[in-house]
Amino acid sequence: MAEANQRDGNNPEIAHSVIANGIRTNYHDTGTGAPVLMIHGSGPGVSAWANWRLTMPELATRFRVIAPDMTGFGYSQRPEGVRYDLDTWVDQAIGLLDALDIEQASVVGNSFGGAIALALAIRHPQRVRRLVLMGSVGVSFPITEGLDAVWGYQPSVENMRALLDIFAYDRKLVNDELAQLRYKASIQPGFQESFSAMFPAPRQNGVEMMASPIDEIRKLEHQTLVVHGRDDKVIPLQNSYDLLQAIPNAQLHVFGKCGHWTQIEHAARFSRLVGDFLAEA
Repeated sequence: MAEANQRDGNNPEIAHSVIANGIRTNYHDTGTGAPVLMIHGSGPGVSAWANWRLTMPELATRFRVIAPDMTGFGYSQRPEGVRYDLDTWVDQAIGLLDALDIEQASVVGNSFGGAIALALAIRHPQRVRRLVLMGSVGVSFPITEGLDAVWGYQPSVENMRALLDIFAYDRKLVNDELAQLRYKASIQPGFQESFSAMFPAPRQNGVEMMASPIDEIRKLEHQTLVVHGRDDKVIPLQNSYDLLQAIPNAQLHVFGKCGHWTQIEHAARFSRLVGDFLAEA
């Protein structure tokens, strides 16, 4: 059973808490209607709230939105000896659905979260209604300089500012205040230790670890929306073309003048696009 709301009035990133496959998991649960599970990306200091803060309120007007911190990120437990891999993250996601008595949900995955969403749909197809993959990992590709910099992040305000410049197409979104906030998020106790353990050099191995077999991707029957920023420096646009070609029931939407932050740089349009897709019968 989920515990009562654990929200810290001073920290919007902390919400509900439940045991998901043995991992104490911090998650957001808002709105009513058909359930939508939203899985965040893998930036340093990221949390479900930081990733989806502009999207959750919009989708929650139409759906029940559930957004967990995956283990190793945010305010979920980091059990001693935990393996940071697809098996662990997929099992945590399924454990969360089980704990909340949700038989089936649509799944929205951002970047790293896209790889988890893809693997979840392959391994547990009956648990997934529709699939949204945004700037997604999940197929093999030569690692970009941008992703290598993200996964190789060492904490400093300057390094965080450099990463924000990589993430966003729109320079107006990047300022010293945001860099300071995200830097502080990245150095909370346990955050950098788990982050640096996930994707050690050579980080191409991390790309392959997060990839699902292409033959399994081709077997997916789910209606799938693939979304990408045309100017993404972290995950290549080619990934989404590859997913479009591989998934039989896929459609692709590419946002121009957009980097890796589709859900932030084009927040209203992204939420409307995803909401309309998930609302289809």
